[in-house]
Amino acid sequence: MIELVIACFIGILIGTTTGMIPGIHVNTAGAIIFASSGLLLGFLSPEFLCVMLVSMSIAHALIEFIPSMLLGVPQEGTATSILPGHRMVLEGRSKEVIRIVSVGGFGAILVTILMLPIFSIALPILHDLTKPYTWIILLVASIYLTHKLTANFRDFLWALLLFTLSGILGWILFQTPVSSGVTLMCTFSGLFGISTILFSLNDSSTIPHQNPFYDLDIDFNKFKSIFAGGITGAILGFLPGFGPAQGTVIAQAVSGASDVDDDDTVNFLLATSGLNISDCLFSLIAIYIIGNPRSGIAVYMSYLLFEMGLNHLIIFIFASLLAVSVSLVLSLKLGDSFSRLMGGVDYKKLSIGVIILQIVILYIFIFYYQAPIIYMTIALVTSTAMGMLPHYIGIGKSHLMGVLIIPAIVIYMQMFI
Repeated sequence: MIELVIACFIGILIGTTTGMIPGIHVNTAGAIIFASSGLLLGFLSPEFLCVMLVSMSIAHALIEFIPSMLLGVPQEGTATSILPGHRMVLEGRSKEVIRIVSVGGFGAILVTILMLPIFSIALPILHDLTKPYTWIILLVASIYLTHKLTANFRDFLWALLLFTLSGILGWILFQTPVSSGVTLMCTFSGLFGISTILFSLNDSSTIPHQNPFYDLDIDFNKFKSIFAGGITGAILGFLPGFGPAQGTVIAQAVSGASDVDDDDTVNFLLATSGLNISDCLFSLIAIYIIGNPRSGIAVYMSYLLFEMGLNHLIIFIFASLLAVSVSLVLSLKLGDSFSRLMGGVDYKKLSIGVIILQIVILYIFIFYYQAPIIYMTIALVTSTAMGMLPHYIGIGKSHLMGVLIIPAIVIYMQMFI
């Protein structure tokens, strides 16, 4: 048991490190560990490696909000939260933002674990009934959510176009033999990271002095947002292809939150961070509940364990609780330290530095996995250009999540037609 606790803390350390580095996806770190498993299994148990992967993914999912909020470098799970989060940072409320996303993630993990008995009974039945119609559910839900995320018919048409184009881009990229970790890093760096920062360079903003005081009282509405995030994250972990961007709409509908006024912004961020962490945990639990991994980390775990039993599930739940508890403290400490360092920093120089760092990290992994440099460069430029379009058109960037959803629709359609 002691060795599993050690594995948990090693995973937390790795997840915290990857979460703090802009542009690094947790699946990339998982791929490196899995690639080394042949050597590691010589002196470590499969359970040790799996606990390390679980705690790493939980820690990464919580810590990654710090660079997303303070630097504007989103991952798949934080892409929808950067605008309301940035708004509060530019108001000098970075400490409040860090506490909101940390509490939202921690609370959602508890909700997911408490609801696990219900999920264990209902979701396997639902999974068997809906599996042949998954592609129809994804298609209908995509059109519905696109409509809900747009204000008028003109925006709806643009959103559908971007959704389709990003889906075509995703399908082309994922058909190549290039490592999926590198492909995801390249795609999300361009669609949501570099493009967002490049657009922000149009403004001559400077990061203001950050208020050392903060106020976060958990009332009924905030608790409802945390609960909505936890439930929605479980739904996302069950439904393939959908990410936190789409789940945000569901969470908003359940919680009644939006990102318009100040109170609703807090509830919006609570729900968004909650569904991101809950989705991370449930995608791992799905191995036990429906026998199907729902994330890259879950796939690696399914290869390491011949069969996941109830004992494994209990161990992973306790590892998740320990990981999210320690990560909560680390998130507050690191976020506060980072926000103090940002006061008075030239935002334009910082943004350029972050773009350079993202590109350097991406090409390190391109060389490491021996991916074709010219092809990946074209993919990065294309993704970045496509990521700039929503800013100029005036619609949300969440429609670019078609990069994952359309490939999932095509795959499931081929399986059942």
